[in-house]
Amino acid sequence: MSPVLAGVLQLLALIAALALAYRPLGDHMARVYSSEKHYKPEKWIYKAIGANPTAEMRWPAYLRGVLAFSAVSVLFLYGLQRAQGILPGSLGFQAIDPDQAFNTAASFVANTNWQSYYGEQAMGHVVQTGGLAVQNFVSAAVGMAVAVALVRGFARSRTGELGNFWADMVRGVVRILLPISVVGAIVLVACGAIQNFSGIHEVGQFMGGSRQWNGGAVASQEVIKELGTNGGGYFNANSAHPFENPNPFSNLFEVFLILVIPFALTRTFGRMVGNLRQGYAILATMATIWIGFTALMMWTEFAHHGPAFDVAGGAMEGKETRFGIGASAIFSVATTLTSTGAVNSFHSSYTGLGGGIQLLGMQLGEIAPGGVGSGLYGMLIMAIIAVFIAGLMVGRTPEYLGKKIGTREIKFAACYILITPALVLGFTAAAMALDTPANSMTNTGAHGFSEILYAYTSGANNNGSAFAGLNADTQWFNSTIGIAMLLGRFLPMVFVLALAGSLAEQKPVPETAGTLRTDKPLYTGLLVGTILIVTGLTYFPALALGPLAEGLAS
Repeated sequence: MSPVLAGVLQLLALIAALALAYRPLGDHMARVYSSEKHYKPEKWIYKAIGANPTAEMRWPAYLRGVLAFSAVSVLFLYGLQRAQGILPGSLGFQAIDPDQAFNTAASFVANTNWQSYYGEQAMGHVVQTGGLAVQNFVSAAVGMAVAVALVRGFARSRTGELGNFWADMVRGVVRILLPISVVGAIVLVACGAIQNFSGIHEVGQFMGGSRQWNGGAVASQEVIKELGTNGGGYFNANSAHPFENPNPFSNLFEVFLILVIPFALTRTFGRMVGNLRQGYAILATMATIWIGFTALMMWTEFAHHGPAFDVAGGAMEGKETRFGIGASAIFSVATTLTSTGAVNSFHSSYTGLGGGIQLLGMQLGEIAPGGVGSGLYGMLIMAIIAVFIAGLMVGRTPEYLGKKIGTREIKFAACYILITPALVLGFTAAAMALDTPANSMTNTGAHGFSEILYAYTSGANNNGSAFAGLNADTQWFNSTIGIAMLLGRFLPMVFVLALAGSLAEQKPVPETAGTLRTDKPLYTGLLVGTILIVTGLTYFPALALGPLAEGLAS
């Protein structure tokens, strides 16, 4: 079987698996967030944290819950890392340096999981399992809660109430993420992923010296890192490491975990607003971009440019022979079109245009299908922008799902889409202008510029994957990327929740003959075009200096 055919078949198998899970998972999540019943374990959690799960919240209260919980999480995770040297199960590792501890705490709480350290050489069992793995669950649940609050803003009228943050977050963990993770961890262990609490031991002789590995609860952390679109690996090689991702089946399963909740949330959206066709329109937009990017990535990496590429079957540098080009390309697009920092190949080794596809996937806002929760609310923001543009073209007040998109709503949406580019381009410009950050680049020229652009794009968009080649474990990068991760995560949530509150207060507008049908293919095409033009062109000058210049020169 040719490598190209193998890649296509894997893509088709992945699409089939996602299609089978779409309806039951989407409907289940809609029931979870619409239920008034609280299970016993959930009641214990509410009692422990002192929360009243039945109290409805307006958007400022909902936002305070998000920020307060996240702030406490940052402080807890920071303290846990700083105290590692005196904790049991630390495997002899010392406390993490302050700037590194801040970066890691900000990273995992912001659902970014950017790592500028070697996991197997820095973090013991307590920090890995009691700190990082816990944040993989709750940070994902926070994103889902914010998305559900925005959906309620569309579904409700004449009220500013958006539900209860604490109930939404706890239910997201207990009823959605935890059950799937238990089953997923069993699957990964059956595939060969490790799950233990062993210490450091010798594994053999390599290049004249011994090699040491430590064990860990890898399978359980691997499954939630993918399912929650987190991405932080137990080992530095991430999902290219055989302890995390043993074989081609586990690789495809992990890609499935990355995509299944973000895609299924479109069904949840349609169910909660009472119009499944609206959910299908959002799904079609996401799927069009995802399939298009995957096809482009496979084409760039399979394209032959001489005898060496012919012998290898394409651009194999930096890719695992266990997976090949097809599976690596599928994984790469899945992780950069979602807020998942997991990698099964070396992104810096992709072709120039391949690296550009990875960058553009994140720069679109990671909305195809995006992170758990963040992908849906990001796409709904773009849907509002699209109907606003359509309204300008026909001279009519724009409406979406029966809600008028007025001056207030479009200001919130505009602020949302401007925050991340300002962070990415501002920090990249500062890093390139200063001597110390630029000295961290392994490469010069266009590829070196791409290393820094990728780092801030990944951080501010809460992705967490690395282009590699950049020494990011410095005070400058740990601090600035940490700030970019926190601002890139929580500032957009401010405008999402403010928009949700504004929409919930409105009285629904009756549909007329002049209303733009947002559940038709025409609107889907308009939405795809809006995403590519409004967000894509924002970064075009920077892309032209980096991956495009490198790709056209090769």
